[in-house]
Amino acid sequence: MTKSAKRGGSRQPDLIPRARAAMIPLSEHHPMVVLADALDWTEMEVRAEKIRAKKLKNAAGRPPHLRTLLGALTVMAIRRLPYRETEEQIRYYAPARYLCGLTETTWTPDFTTIQDFSQLLGEDGVKLINEYVVELAVELGLADPRLAVADTTAQEAAIPHPTEVGLLGSFLRSVGSAAKTAGRAFKGFLSKISSKIKAGKKQVRAHRLFAKTADARRRVLVQLTKVVEGLNGQLGKAVDAAAGTGKRLRGQALASQLKLVQMHATMSKLLPQIRHWIKTGHVAAGKIINLHIPELYSIVRGKAGKAVEFGLSWGITRLGGGYILATMGSQRSDVQDTKFAVSAVEDLIAQFGEAPKSYAYDRGGYSEDNVKAVRALGVRHVGLAPRGRAEWEVSGTIRDKLIRERAQVEGSIGTIKGQKYGFNRPAARSAAMMGVCGQRAALGANLAKLVRGLADGTRMATAR
Repeated sequence: MTKSAKRGGSRQPDLIPRARAAMIPLSEHHPMVVLADALDWTEMEVRAEKIRAKKLKNAAGRPPHLRTLLGALTVMAIRRLPYRETEEQIRYYAPARYLCGLTETTWTPDFTTIQDFSQLLGEDGVKLINEYVVELAVELGLADPRLAVADTTAQEAAIPHPTEVGLLGSFLRSVGSAAKTAGRAFKGFLSKISSKIKAGKKQVRAHRLFAKTADARRRVLVQLTKVVEGLNGQLGKAVDAAAGTGKRLRGQALASQLKLVQMHATMSKLLPQIRHWIKTGHVAAGKIINLHIPELYSIVRGKAGKAVEFGLSWGITRLGGGYILATMGSQRSDVQDTKFAVSAVEDLIAQFGEAPKSYAYDRGGYSEDNVKAVRALGVRHVGLAPRGRAEWEVSGTIRDKLIRERAQVEGSIGTIKGQKYGFNRPAARSAAMMGVCGQRAALGANLAKLVRGLADGTRMATAR
């Protein structure tokens, strides 16, 4: 018999076993190394601790590894990595370990720790970190707060196009799956609703495949709405009964029960809106567009090929030098052109202590009242693009400069919406995490610009 060849490795064994701990030098010009040496991690820890103090009930438990977790946040921002890949990057990629301050240890935070830290920081926490990076750029002379332009944009959510039948069908699927793992209190409820879920799913299928006319689709929608109304009523009774038992749930059972409570509350608001649509043919004000993230809303943009976007509104402020600050609107009215044109200046005053010398905004934010308000805040050159036959408040080279800067804010918005930073359609299952992803995209763009600015400064110093 012939022996089979040894698989894997080399046929010539090493005399001395090969070391598995790689010893490699890190280039001082690597972006992660540059950031690790340039950022003031103590200041970032102070800001993170400030957020933790607001959100935690007490200081019980082990103190977090803030330096490492802030480094993980930075890795996610500049590389746009999910939590599991971030853990792997920090564990095996030497520059990432240096950025997280882990070159002298073998410990690595797992992906659940990184995720918990991101959720704890929230949108406001990541915003504080991003504001520090912009302030550092100003201190290094890479950004100029005396010049600012602002605009609003929409952060699209990763959701399907909202339709009445789609929302009702999502409710049927979600209730059935959540009730299976919500504990014993919902076992009786699940046995009662099985037939209604099947009947509702048949109506959804009939609407999509067989309802070819508007009248046929309307009849199916009316029948489906009646089925869901009865099901939601039974869900409300089951939720009240489960709350009355006083049993404390954990893990998946607790998450499923909370999901059922949230869906019952959302559907109780959505059903009257669907009834309004059936009766009048018009969309109700404040229409819920997603069952699982009810905070989302429709944003009328008037763009060619995309008149409406579904997600959250954001305000973007661009300083001289290209660094950006982002503000999320948790409600539709929070970030509008007419309001944000003034509030962007107020935010800059709160952060830098004084208003920008020159400020520009498009015609969406123009009004005589806004011009007076911005000027009263201390802006010397007000470049709000006028509407109609109104005249510019600035002229000559200043107006030309503000028009150029105003155009560049669109480029900054396009940058964070690209694949590299993932501002648009983030992999988030809540409005809160969409806010985290949005601020993280702005942070990533600013960090990349900071690295380039520091590299240019090094080359200039070397040339001298």
